[in-house]
Amino acid sequence: MTMVAREMKLQWIVLALFMVLSKWQHCAAGDQLVPCYFIFGDSLADNGNNNNLQTLAKVDYAPYGVDFRNGPTGRFCNGLTIVDIIAEILGFHNYIPPFATAQEADILSGLNYASGAAGIRDETGQELGERICLNMQLQNHQKTVQNLIGMLGNDSALRYLNKCLYSVGMGNNDYLNNYFLPQYFPTSQDYTLEEYTQLLIEQYSQQLRSLYELGARKLVVFGLGKIGCVPGAIATYGTNGSACVELINNASRLFNSMLLPAIDQLNDDLPDAKIIYINNYKIGEDSTVLDFKVNNTGCCPSSAIGQCVPDQTPCQNRTQYMFWDSFHPTEIFNVFYAERSYRALDPSYAYPYDIRHLVSLDQGVAEAM
Repeated sequence: MTMVAREMKLQWIVLALFMVLSKWQHCAAGDQLVPCYFIFGDSLADNGNNNNLQTLAKVDYAPYGVDFRNGPTGRFCNGLTIVDIIAEILGFHNYIPPFATAQEADILSGLNYASGAAGIRDETGQELGERICLNMQLQNHQKTVQNLIGMLGNDSALRYLNKCLYSVGMGNNDYLNNYFLPQYFPTSQDYTLEEYTQLLIEQYSQQLRSLYELGARKLVVFGLGKIGCVPGAIATYGTNGSACVELINNASRLFNSMLLPAIDQLNDDLPDAKIIYINNYKIGEDSTVLDFKVNNTGCCPSSAIGQCVPDQTPCQNRTQYMFWDSFHPTEIFNVFYAERSYRALDPSYAYPYDIRHLVSLDQGVAEAM
């Protein structure tokens, strides 16, 4: 390494340490509750990671982002996503950037790895094109961890990562873009719903263990919501007189019922792990207090795959719509979800406690990766 290169590396390390210390001072002052926030998920959290992929599952065009300050960014929403709102509540001054376009300095605040159409299983969503499955998101995070170790050193990086918040929301597409699409996937012929769900939970548990091994200690796992009630599911499968597609809602409930004991097992097995479950299904049921005028169709004119038709004018009364397009909620619904995930007004919203309590805990430091 040349003298100039060594000097530049030293300057970068000094800058990185200064930024870390600054973050901790802000946290101490009540400005930011955690030093960083790492996000894993699907289109409910994607904020641009799919923009440059060869896929139908990307939304970097109007009218997406009509209520977002930067316009269309790749968020599958008219405005903010659930994780955007959680980041605001946590005190972050900027939204967590997508991994695809992040700069090295961004990793000190956390990164968003979420990808539209992604699933727990690698093949999920492949009928739509490229996507970043959870296994690949974890590989991307491993690269981030190695970069952080290069910046701060192994011990300091691990201590830093232990204090961060992590959230994972997966499983929607493993049903909507896998099991319930027999024309593209053989899983419904190969497995009963119970067998398939058990396989999902086993793989998901291993993926959460892998995240723990990369330094995660404060981990939020979002359960599945009422995915049988999204307009896209209703249009595709029909409801037989019910308000929603009960077969798909049954799958969601089954997944959640198996996920809870898996989280208990992880908390028992992994030293210092504090993993919580957010009951999206129950929170969604209680959203009736918002008194939506329209809950069975999206606000924007939607295409055959359920996304907004480019440059078409959406509804004007967006606070009265539950859904933005045929699969994704409006910003006002996301605010409802995020606020109740952070502070569980009903004890059934979070287990064993909510995000607010989780970020207040001070876990021990990981041993070594």
